[in-house]
Amino acid sequence: MPEQRSMILIVDDEGSSRRLLTALLQNDGYETLAASSAQEALARLQDRRPDLILTDGMMPQISGFELAARLKADSRYANLPIIIVTAFDDRKTRLHALEAGVDDFLGKPIDRAELRVRVRNILRLKEYSDRIRRNNETLEITVRQRTAQLHDSYLQTINVLLRAAEKKDEETGAHIQRIAYYCKELAQQLGMGTDFADLIFVASPMHDVGKIGIPDPILLKPGPLDAAEWVIMRTHTTLGANIIGQHNVSPELQMGWEIALGHHERWDGSGYPFGRKGDEIPLSARMMVLADIYDALRSRRPYKEPLDHERAVDIILKGDGRVKPEHFDPDILAAFPRAASTFAECYAALTDCDMPNV
Repeated sequence: MPEQRSMILIVDDEGSSRRLLTALLQNDGYETLAASSAQEALARLQDRRPDLILTDGMMPQISGFELAARLKADSRYANLPIIIVTAFDDRKTRLHALEAGVDDFLGKPIDRAELRVRVRNILRLKEYSDRIRRNNETLEITVRQRTAQLHDSYLQTINVLLRAAEKKDEETGAHIQRIAYYCKELAQQLGMGTDFADLIFVASPMHDVGKIGIPDPILLKPGPLDAAEWVIMRTHTTLGANIIGQHNVSPELQMGWEIALGHHERWDGSGYPFGRKGDEIPLSARMMVLADIYDALRSRRPYKEPLDHERAVDIILKGDGRVKPEHFDPDILAAFPRAASTFAECYAALTDCDMPNV
């Protein structure tokens, strides 16, 4: 049961479904509101601010998908998490829901255990997002007078996110430390200057913070993901961007947002979530692409053995079928051989130590 009673708005045109969800959620300690249509839900939002909306996908007049799209397009509700409840579990429906901006899915008939886990995970994700937003609002008030203190506070916020991410994956702690040094070395080899190198050192570890919101059975699955699981796994880019938030006063969080959203885009346009290519991808994210691939090749996974440094470098420079040179910014790829020895030293040295400071 949550320490504080979160409020959940249930939207469903079927009375029996509303009553069932209300009973299950109240039994788990949540406060609930109910609406029989999207129109009624929009009216209720004028008076009450829920922590989560649980809406049926198929409703007359305004569907749950359209309701989600409207709310996500409204700056007042853009950060309000939404779970779509639907009897359809096919890929087309899931993609439709993702395009509408929903945060998770729940199938019909309702499975009580699944309901409990999904609601708990989404509310936990919202808690992290709200914490960052509150920190930003507080820090912006004193930004001119307390520049040094702001910097320290942003780093503390980042460390909170990184500690949360580490709890989801034992490998994450060492991985994010190495990533910071890889990106800083690439920045130096590209001649980006000290300020940029220090900035990406702090921002790059936030690239996978969205995995906080990925269900453990998918994130920790000891084998390849199926198509539906990949759809969910790929949302960690947009989830991470939503947690960090756009238009930050902090340059560290702003670059972290860019990297979280774009670190799986590819130079040739074959990446995700938006298929951006070339200079459409922020430089920081393009650097992260190479750093992340190198570390993935070097690391042990449930479905693969680790590769040595020489093989990892060879794959990045020449390709192996899955990884292709066309995936990388040509300038960054050209700088990689100059940075490669430092990459190897970082991988050998950084395993399970505290996150270093700039």
